[in-house]
Order: sequence, then C-alpha cells, then structure tokens
Amino acid sequence: MKKHPRALTVAGLLTALALSGCGDDPKPGDPSWADGSAKPAPTTQAAPPDAPQQAAPTGRAPRIPGESPSTPPFTMPKRDADAPAARAVVDAFKAAGLKVTNLRDRSADCGPDGAGLGCAELLVTDAVTVYVFPDEAYASNQTDVWGADAYRAGAVVLSYAGTKTGEAQRKRYNDVLAKLG
Repeated sequence: MKKHPRALTVAGLLTALALSGCGDDPKPGDPSWADGSAKPAPTTQAAPPDAPQQAAPTGRAPRIPGESPSTPPFTMPKRDADAPAARAVVDAFKAAGLKVTNLRDRSADCGPDGAGLGCAELLVTDAVTVYVFPDEAYASNQTDVWGADAYRAGAVVLSYAGTKTGEAQRKRYNDVLAKLG
C-alpha cells in the first residue's frame, strides 16, 4: 500500500489541531478564566432545585433560574369595567335555562403559567368556556384565532372548542351573551 505525502501532511495537521486544545488550565489569578473571574470556578455540585436557596454573598436575593433581572413581575390583567364578569355571564346562562354543568374557575390559566392568553377571567363548563378579556382588542384577536368555535360580544368571548355543543345550542348561548351587552 502506497502512502501519499499530501495525506500524511493533512493527517499531521489535523492531529496537531486536535491536540492544541489539550493544554494546561490557566493558573489561579490568570484573567483568562471562562467566567472572567480571577479564581477558578467552584467544582461543588449545585443544590437540587427543591432545596432552599441562600442569599448570594453580595446580599442580593437569589433569582429564580431562567428569570431575567430586568423582567418585571407578572400581574393578571383586569377586565374592562364595562364588560360583564364571567360569573354574571354564567348566571345569565342559568337564568335562561341553559346548561352550565361542571363549572370550574380557571382564571389562573389566563396568566403566563397557564395558557397565557391574557384574559382577565376564565370560567369553564362542559358546554361553553367564558373568557373575559381586558378590552375588545384582546377579545377580537382571540376570536379571530379560534374562528368558528368562538363568539364575541365586547370583551367577552365564548369558546366551544372541545365541546359537543350543537349549533342550535351555541346560538342560544350567544344570544344570551349579546343581551348582556
């Protein structure tokens, strides 16, 4: 088998490149450490995520992992004062003889830990889901996303996604909401 001088040269260069990254670590105090500190990073393992966190030596409170120091705290949006409360909508459905079985308050899902839709109130029943948004613009945008499975009156959106509510029943729910104004 005959060896080519060019192949040996390329192999020698690749070996030299691979080994060039295998040097000694910088000495303590050398400013070339990866984190920019003058000392080597500690080699202890991190505490488990559910362990209590201690304040950093700088006196600042510990941050939640992944949280930016410039991120303001989340506050739930408030419904427009002119919009009916989700509970008032559900009560109107009951008064009209419409089913509101298995009623659940899911308003916590409006925020970033839930669906993140930006609603102010959210009540779920087996037949319909009632969303109350901070204003009509939010409600209109969400209605556009849901299309035929939603009905909007002002800042309130009724969603029929995932329900077995027929067209005739949907119209009755929509009419009751329209009368609430």
